[in-house]
Amino acid sequence: MLEQNLRLINENIAKAAEKTNRNREDITLIGVTKTIEAERVNQAVSLGVRDLGENRVQELLNKYPLVGDGQSSVNWHLIGHLQRNKVKYIMDKVCLIHSVDSTRLAEEISRQATDLGITKDILVEVNVGEEESKMGIRLEEADRFVKEISSLDGIRVNGLMTVAPFVENPEENRSLFRKMSQLFVDINKNILNNRGMSFLSMGMTNDYMVAIEEGSNMVRIGTGLFGHR
Repeated sequence: MLEQNLRLINENIAKAAEKTNRNREDITLIGVTKTIEAERVNQAVSLGVRDLGENRVQELLNKYPLVGDGQSSVNWHLIGHLQRNKVKYIMDKVCLIHSVDSTRLAEEISRQATDLGITKDILVEVNVGEEESKMGIRLEEADRFVKEISSLDGIRVNGLMTVAPFVENPEENRSLFRKMSQLFVDINKNILNNRGMSFLSMGMTNDYMVAIEEGSNMVRIGTGLFGHR
């Protein structure tokens, strides 16, 4: 089942990418491992899934030593809300923090990175659907926020992330994805003290094809890959 799911996802990613004159290789698939046991995660890794996303710090820490065989290159992503007091536990374990949505969180990541002598890649989370239940900054605040935190030492703002509303018809999210894509382009034109942004992380199991068609180059898929939890 897992192999079939992955094959279908890759085919769909390729179809969506082609619509914007891109290749399958231009899109990063992040397998979301929330509540998935390490054994099944390792099955996905053996099938070629190299980027893994966790929502909770503790769950990431539990799986970290159990996933991969020492020869496979596994990239962990923190994709859920991150509390400042837990930043220190993941600095040497994740390649990308997707959910930076406050100056205080950015400052804590900067402090931890500076102490370690590293530069940590982060994404700014934008609440494009303006849902009260979702984290993230407002769309109109994103440009100012990116400029503000780009001056911090030890971090690199490497893109934007959003969690769009859950909808039955993915077309309902197309306009929101389009807004995010335009924001990504606009900020990249004006970004200060940074090397430019590489990643637009948007699209999940129910709407990743539409997200890719609207410019996403990083999709986070859990249910579509591992099945219903």
